[in-house]
Amino acid sequence: MAFDSTQDRSFSQRAMKAELLDAETELALAYAWRDHRDEQALHRLITAYMRLAISMASKFRRYGAPMNDLIQEASLGLMKAADKFDPDRGVRFSTYAVWWIKASIQDYVMRNWSMVRTGSTSSQKSLFFNLRRVQARLEREAAAEGDLPERHKMRELIAKELGLPIRDVEMMEGRLSGSDFSLNATQASDEDGREWIDTLEDENANASAQVEYAKDIDTLRTWLVEALSGLNERERFIVQERKLREDPRTLESLGNELGLSKERVRQLEAAAFAKMRKMLDTQSKEVQEFFV
Repeated sequence: MAFDSTQDRSFSQRAMKAELLDAETELALAYAWRDHRDEQALHRLITAYMRLAISMASKFRRYGAPMNDLIQEASLGLMKAADKFDPDRGVRFSTYAVWWIKASIQDYVMRNWSMVRTGSTSSQKSLFFNLRRVQARLEREAAAEGDLPERHKMRELIAKELGLPIRDVEMMEGRLSGSDFSLNATQASDEDGREWIDTLEDENANASAQVEYAKDIDTLRTWLVEALSGLNERERFIVQERKLREDPRTLESLGNELGLSKERVRQLEAAAFAKMRKMLDTQSKEVQEFFV
């Protein structure tokens, strides 16, 4: 598989060489993390299954997202799986982790597919990731029988196959067939060369809107401070240096300062983000939409 940088290839190679856990060892590590919050056990569990996260991330490259971002999201899903895994249920951790990794990557792809969001409901997710595949299969089956259905009939078949309303299929079909256009493009029908941006309504904020915006920002800042306060000193330091500086530091430079490997800093960063998201989930829907 291709990666976005030499460092990412190196990270992938090391992940692929990590130990393979047998069921007994995996169970012992899961209990150590769940019952005693043993970070060394968590690190060993995550490292062993990072190859699974990378493998799943590579399957989503066709959506145009950078591989390192996909790996980051897959890592977050893996961390969340480790945090929620119940070893008493008698299933392997890898089986349980697959769902969380896939969900994390899909959420990221949906957020970044287009400048205009394609939506995030369960039906829209199902359509986004399955519409083309289901349509291709139905067309192959119809062609084999020598009876290719018309466009509207194909939409009905897809809707029935996925168990979704046909209007959802029509809407997603339109979104996936289109692309993002520049607002500075000239209107084809305008002889004066007027750009599309000239047709937009002026939305300059008035005084009341500015006050409301300032209040919202202050509220969000308060929530962010509260979320940061829930981290330990090392996690807070990593988040501040990676996300809150004008010139963010690299994983490697932080690893050198903290005496940790680049991969370990990446895992601590992912764990910190997971904690912050969990705290922010308890806040109002406004902050959830802000961080989408």
